[in-house]
Amino acid sequence: MTRAAELVSVLETTESLVIVCHDNPDPDCLASALALEAIANDHDVQEITIAYGGEISHQQNRAFVNMLDISLESVGRTNLDDYDCLGFVDHSQPGSNTELPASVTPEIVVDHHPGEPVDATFEDIRTGVGATATIFVEYLCDLEIELTTRLASALLFALHRERLDFVREPTRREYEAALAVYPDADLETLEQLYGSAFSPGTIDAIGRAIATRERRGSSLVASVGKTPETDALPQAADYLLNLEGVDTVLVYGIVNGAIRMSARSIDPRIHIGETLQSGFAELGAVGGHHDMAGGRIELGLFADDAEDAEALLEFAGGRLTHRFFDALNLDDDR
Repeated sequence: MTRAAELVSVLETTESLVIVCHDNPDPDCLASALALEAIANDHDVQEITIAYGGEISHQQNRAFVNMLDISLESVGRTNLDDYDCLGFVDHSQPGSNTELPASVTPEIVVDHHPGEPVDATFEDIRTGVGATATIFVEYLCDLEIELTTRLASALLFALHRERLDFVREPTRREYEAALAVYPDADLETLEQLYGSAFSPGTIDAIGRAIATRERRGSSLVASVGKTPETDALPQAADYLLNLEGVDTVLVYGIVNGAIRMSARSIDPRIHIGETLQSGFAELGAVGGHHDMAGGRIELGLFADDAEDAEALLEFAGGRLTHRFFDALNLDDDR
């Protein structure tokens, strides 16, 4: 039995399904939720809800939701007990990257991030592929479900934004998945999505990151200051990675009362997720892939030492920078 058939065996006994995205969902997560919704609809699931936590602050992600008319509910306003089946897409650990408590156990999990098994009825976690959307394209093809223009456009954009645009360790399967959905996608919609990448707040954050950057060898650390936009950090990290001679970047800032971090590396010798674990695991929640990672440190660890955001960042920034370079085994003379 294929993995797609195993998924269908769960959905065939389901009357209602709530699909939970991770907090602050990106196109890979949202497109995967749409794909699971399409599979569930094709197998007569009567009620389907897509829920998410956090907020969709990235301007491009907001455009993605609006232009593709994706109906979403806040997970905090969703009563999980009203549904027969709970599905996670693009994440697997309750209580880690969702507002749901750790005691929740989903029936369906589809993800490409590393994580511990969660004892779901159907669990497909493949760290060897570059996007969760890739897995769902496989399901859709195996089940011979006809793609709508909306779903094909969502999946193609997700594949590009997650891996192909940055050539950030894509696997062959990302290219094959993109080719599979390309004929049914609306390229004009994708062009409009690409034109909505930066909000004024993101531009300001990138500007601060450029001004505050500190470089050691081919590695760089920068601060975006205090910003309301969580997604400004990875965008700033991606931007700084374009700097000549730079292959590893950490960007940090204060977002919603916590210090957030986003890291990138194109150096094959560096596993940036393990680097953040080494440098910051004792301070907060961190983790990620070989090439991209992130983390969150509660302000309580630093707040007593500074009265305002700027002073706090100046104080904490030195420690974060030192820890990051130390985790990369870069001394002051290098």
